[in-house]
Amino acid sequence: MSKGMVLPMWANSSEIVVNFVKLKGARKCITDEKYFASKVIKCKDGSRVFTRDRLNDNFCDCVDGTDEPGTSACPAGKFYCRNLGSTPQFIFSSRVNDRFCDCCDGSDEYDGSINCPHTCIMGGSVVYESHHGISRVSDLGNIYGETKNRISLDDLIEKLKGLKVVIILQVLLISCVVAFRIFRRHAARRKRRGYHWGNPIRTTSIMAAFGFGRTSYV
Repeated sequence: MSKGMVLPMWANSSEIVVNFVKLKGARKCITDEKYFASKVIKCKDGSRVFTRDRLNDNFCDCVDGTDEPGTSACPAGKFYCRNLGSTPQFIFSSRVNDRFCDCCDGSDEYDGSINCPHTCIMGGSVVYESHHGISRVSDLGNIYGETKNRISLDDLIEKLKGLKVVIILQVLLISCVVAFRIFRRHAARRKRRGYHWGNPIRTTSIMAAFGFGRTSYV
């Protein structure tokens, strides 16, 4: 009699295990577990029904994505990140297995194509993705470094602009000094020429050389 009672209990527990596996991407709460426990499940929008074996089968039966909480089959579906150690959240089902870790517990990338580090305890500040088979980790420190480098570049540009203005002013100043010296040199030359022509001795000598000023006797 007791053995007969054990068998149904074992069957029920295995059914719960099956439901637990099938509920990937759904909230692990009594409400959702009861909702998906029946053999025939109704879409949450009431549009149609589907059997439990179609749950997370990577084919969208419900428009609202009720049957595919753990796959990216339904565009309108939502995947539930449990994020143990941090804040739970819903993400679009289209982000499931897209080689980008959206959940800090890495539960959205369960197909094994990328190894997501568990960052929930750290506050979920690490962004981890795979691009062409190469994985990279970018944390808030890298973002801060990029911002700092961008600010330094802006400062350098401003300094170069200021240096350009200084160079232009220096060139203008040098040009003015050179022009002033040339002007003074030409002025000195003109002054010297005027002095020579204005000197009586110098003028008489020049006129005598050309035969002017001589007295003619007949």
